[in-house]
Amino acid sequence: MRAGAAGPAGSGPLDTRGLSSSSREWDSVGLQFRGLRVHKDMRQEDVGRVANVSRAEISRIERGLIDNLQVGRLDHAAAALGATIDIRLRWHGQQLDRLLDEGHSAIVERTVSLLRVTGWEVAVEVSFSIWGERGSIDVLAYEPSKRILLVIEVKSVVPDSQATLHDLDRKSRLAAGVAADRGWDVAVVARLLVVGDSATSRRRVDRLAATYQVAFPIRGRAVTRWLRAPDGPISGLLFLSYAPRGSASRSAPGRQRVRKRHRRAVAR
Repeated sequence: MRAGAAGPAGSGPLDTRGLSSSSREWDSVGLQFRGLRVHKDMRQEDVGRVANVSRAEISRIERGLIDNLQVGRLDHAAAALGATIDIRLRWHGQQLDRLLDEGHSAIVERTVSLLRVTGWEVAVEVSFSIWGERGSIDVLAYEPSKRILLVIEVKSVVPDSQATLHDLDRKSRLAAGVAADRGWDVAVVARLLVVGDSATSRRRVDRLAATYQVAFPIRGRAVTRWLRAPDGPISGLLFLSYAPRGSASRSAPGRQRVRKRHRRAVAR
């Protein structure tokens, strides 16, 4: 999570109260901050003026003292030096990543099943390295009779919209070359963003409705109809549940809502 996502300084962003100012991570951030400031030949006052934070706050950052410092202000201070702050949540080694990956894997599985039923040739996690550009395509599908290549980006939650659009554009641009290595003769490249279906995901898309409508004008049933009978390129958005209809659970793995527990009435 990028600290800047919390909002502008002074608007009540997430703060760092409760974090240990003596932690090695924050001490290291302070040393890096000071080193970058000196490299840019800036005084603490200069950074504070650009970032709209006090010199005292800049001094505390450099000493790793962040007990009462809002993350939004830390991000503004870093931005004044042309840098960014990243915050990561750690839990039991890599188990948190695995927990989140369960949702992504479930959506990929559903996507692959839908494609195979409609006659597509499918490849998963297709890595590429073309003219120095590297990456991996979540799902790459090919319809041989129409020579249509479909590049699919799968997200268990609605991500950073700008980054996702840029990444999908890049993969779509390179996809024909990736397909050629597999012996697929491509005439048309289409793209599809598949997102785990949840109220939160739909709400986030609604907040940027105009952007998503321009980027992905084909939605829902129109996408599934196209998958059954593809004709020309599309740019589509499809919400998929985490399990087929009729399954015991269709909720997102690792993101179920925790409901308030009610105490049982005690008979007197």
